[in-house]
Amino acid sequence: MPTSIRLQLSVMMFLQFFIWGAWFVTLGTYLNGMAFDGVQIGAAYSTMPWGALIAPFFVGMVADRFFNSERVLAVCHLVGGAILFMSASVTDASGLFWMLFAYALCYNPTLALVNSISFAQMEDTAKQFPGIRVLGTIGWIAAGFFVGIFGIEDTSVPMKIAAAASGLLGIYAFFLPKTPPKSVGEKATIRDILNLEALSLMKDRSFLVFVLGSLLICIPLAFYYNFTNLFLNEVDMPNPVRSMTFGQMSEILFMLVMPFFLVRLGVKKMLLFGMIAWALRYVLFAKGDADTLIGMLYAGIILHGICYDFFFVTGHIHVDNVAPKKIQASAQGFIALITYGLGLLIGTWISGYCVKLYETTLVNGEIVYDWEKIWMIPAVMAAFVIVVFAIFFKEPESAESSARALDGRSV
Repeated sequence: MPTSIRLQLSVMMFLQFFIWGAWFVTLGTYLNGMAFDGVQIGAAYSTMPWGALIAPFFVGMVADRFFNSERVLAVCHLVGGAILFMSASVTDASGLFWMLFAYALCYNPTLALVNSISFAQMEDTAKQFPGIRVLGTIGWIAAGFFVGIFGIEDTSVPMKIAAAASGLLGIYAFFLPKTPPKSVGEKATIRDILNLEALSLMKDRSFLVFVLGSLLICIPLAFYYNFTNLFLNEVDMPNPVRSMTFGQMSEILFMLVMPFFLVRLGVKKMLLFGMIAWALRYVLFAKGDADTLIGMLYAGIILHGICYDFFFVTGHIHVDNVAPKKIQASAQGFIALITYGLGLLIGTWISGYCVKLYETTLVNGEIVYDWEKIWMIPAVMAAFVIVVFAIFFKEPESAESSARALDGRSV
């Protein structure tokens, strides 16, 4: 792959995740400042999982069959950027939900599109893609530092910054390498679009347990995505949004050491360690503070690398190993639909209701939260999934093949 194309793709990936990281992390803090309650904040965050559920229809029926991927990417980001910019001025919960829902319909398809554009330019995806994809993680980190430097977490400015970056990527996308549709003339079916071929794998009990475990563990994950920044601001942690980027930094670190651990622990133990880190993170948040116990808060953030890499990345490897080659892509798409779509969607609503349950409005109108009780809820949820998974999930035969499959994986 020519250096010029590699640079183009790297910039694309950086901007793609800079956009997401700029507004998504601090949304709860901003909405809390506008007196949104927990349910309303959860509803706002639920728009992205809704987008993840609907995006396969768009990508499967439009982007894969009629238009070049780079042009669809451009239009999605230009329209999405305009919607996100207008969303920054909406102050009522219902109106903001529908604006963010419209934005999610624009943004979520671009996650698949940037991968498609990248893959189309590569001779060896296993060797070349990780170096491109890691720029996305760096983009998310850069967004956190940028927002943190200016101290604008409780304002709508991060949404405007993300909107401007979206517009920039929309224009930039027109100059990306041409990526023609790959399924021209093929009939689109709901079964293909939703990757339902993978349902046949659930005849195996262990794969069924894996799918259910992935679904259930994403419910407590929503607590982290939706309310960590608000929590850290509430307890007066120094520069919360910048501190949260340690989670993405740890993703990169733990990705590097995953092959070592995967060979020695196997898939089941790796998945369980990821889940245990989930529960431990919430306990650390529940018991820590921004004073003498601030180390517990930092530890909870850094555990995000283990939570994500040991569970999600190992999970993708497990799917690749157990799925027949002809339905591997469908199986991966199905797991993404279950986790980032259905699991997080359920989690956003449950987390919102739990936060509202433990919020109190003071005489001056300020809303305060009993964070210790709130964080113990996802901790207990994760602990339940751990026990069920440990009992019913059967270890795959070859851990070594899983480790080999990890070579070249992205963070």
